[in-house]
Order: sequence, then C-alpha cells, then structure tokens
Amino acid sequence: MIPVFDGHNDFIQRVVAAGENGTGIWLDGDGTGHLDLPRIKAGGMIGGFFAIWIPAESSPNDEDAVALMQNPPFSMPLTDEIPHDAALPHAFRQAAALRALERTGTLDIVTSTAGLRRTVAEGRIAAIMHMEGAEAIRDMDALHLWHAAGLRSLGPVWSRPTAYGHGVPFAFPSSPDTGEGLTAAGKTLVRECNQLRIMLDLSHLNEAGFDDIAKLSDAPLVASHSCVHAICPSARNLTDRQLRIIAETGGLVGLNYASSFLREDGKRLPLENLDVMLRHLDHLLEILGEDGVALGSDFDGALMPQDLADASALQNLVQAMRNHGYRNDLIEKISSENWISLLRKTWGN
Repeated sequence: MIPVFDGHNDFIQRVVAAGENGTGIWLDGDGTGHLDLPRIKAGGMIGGFFAIWIPAESSPNDEDAVALMQNPPFSMPLTDEIPHDAALPHAFRQAAALRALERTGTLDIVTSTAGLRRTVAEGRIAAIMHMEGAEAIRDMDALHLWHAAGLRSLGPVWSRPTAYGHGVPFAFPSSPDTGEGLTAAGKTLVRECNQLRIMLDLSHLNEAGFDDIAKLSDAPLVASHSCVHAICPSARNLTDRQLRIIAETGGLVGLNYASSFLREDGKRLPLENLDVMLRHLDHLLEILGEDGVALGSDFDGALMPQDLADASALQNLVQAMRNHGYRNDLIEKISSENWISLLRKTWGN
C-alpha cells in the first residue's frame, strides 16, 4: 500500500460524543462514521490533521440543510458567531480527547516533521492538532497557550464569522467573494501564527480573507481540504486565481473528498465514481505543480464518494490515480510526501 497522510478529519467530535467509550471507538470502531484505528490501518493511512471544531445549533448535515443542498441552486445563510466563553469548553474537551487517544499508545500528537517520521516508522498514527475556526482563542496569550498544548495548524474561520474574519457560506453556484476580509485581530493572529510557525489553513475563508493572509503571511499558503471552483463552482472551492497565488508561495492544496464540493452539479449526493476527483487533481497539478497537491479527506465531516466510503477505502483512490496514468513517485507525493515537505517548510523542523 502507498501511505496516505490526510489533510483534515473531524473524528475528535465522535470521540467526545461517545463519552467514556471515546477511546473504544478509536481502538475497535463502532460501525459508524469514516475513521477508527482498524479502518485507518486497512486503508494505509499513516496520520493526518485532527480538527478541533465548535458545533453550532445547526449544521450542513441537518436534515433540512441536506434537502436544500440536494437541489441546487442554494445559498445557506452563515450561522451566528459563537462567543469565546461558549466555544472554549468544547475545544478543551476535544483537545483532551485527542490526548486520550495518545495515551492508548497507538497515536502521537506530533509537532515536528522529524517526530512525524519517527512516529510513522514506529507504527503509530501521527496526529497534528488542528483548530478549525478560532472561536476558542480569546487573544494572543491564549494562542501561545494552545501552541504549548500542541496546536500546530489553525484555520481562522469555519463557515461562520469569528473575531478574526469571515467564512464562506454553503452556496452553489457561488463565488468565494462573499464579504469582508480579516479583522484587525485577524491580521494580528496571522503575524503571531507566523512567529510561532503555526500553519495557517485557508479552507473555509472567504476570498477577501484569503487575500489578506496572502499579503501578510511569510509562510507557504495552504488550503487543507478544498476543491477546484472551475469544476465545481461552490463558494467553498478555490478559484484559479487563488490557486495561482498559493502556487507562487510554494504552498499546497489538499483535495477534499466531500461529494458536494467535487460534483459538477454541486448536489449533496454521493459521487458515483472517482473520475471527477481525478479531474480536480489534474487541474490542481496543472496550476500548483507536482509538489503542491495533496489529500484532505474531510472524513467524519462530509458526505463521501461511493468508492471512498471511509478510511479503509483509501487505496481505491491510490489505484484510481495509478489507472489514470500517474507515476508511482507522483502518487507518493500526493498521498503523503507533499504534506510532510510542506510541514517542514512551515514548522522549520
């Protein structure tokens, strides 16, 4: 099997929801969701970004939202900003849950690429603590505290506003140009993340926020789980202009597996085959080059394609790339090595 390092998953929410059985669903699985240790091992996944994310009262996975997204065009309003004091306990629980997984001896929270490679060589899963939406970070002192706790990747927003910037709505067809850019606090956050070498994730940001980070950041630009707007014109996807800006910085895009961000019709229905995923990969490679394309599944946070139903099926995508004519060394780059190279450039270790 070709090893896969994944740019985004929402598994920690399931661990928290399971309560006392949280580590149990990791070690043994519970028949739900997309991830657990047995399925990760079966699919050749060696690690990835494990997201801390604050749930709202409504989400794109609610029944009414799903029905709307199955019949484009649609434009779902952004949910309200979640106050810091409400967000912080959720974030603490999820960070603690990731630490609990580490105590099982099957996973390490890694903070360097040397540590990542050592963890993989020793047969454990390499987990990067990522925060998707910075509601739980009150100020820069708190950012330093989270960094000390292991945070090495941060998306300033999910698809709702924060004190730092504005996200894109779930809308199709739509441009990502949907509102204002970063706030003054958001610009300070970017500079401080650069200082701490925390990777900044552009996925979910609107276009103005994207442009602000591109102007401010001295690190390679990264979108951990996004797709191509020219193929699927969802507000969540990246335009060719944005892809070129990422390429100019030596950055990277992790291809999202979410069916509704891959399908040309934008419908929230399972992708029937992997052909359109390969079209997205071809387009990303054309603009970003062979060192700028990776994978970012969105496991446990989105509707998966039929042939990528969960982590155990990851080698189906590897085989599809092989059948499409990609060289073995290119498949290895897309599947894991490009992420590790990007992290080395960003973290400096």
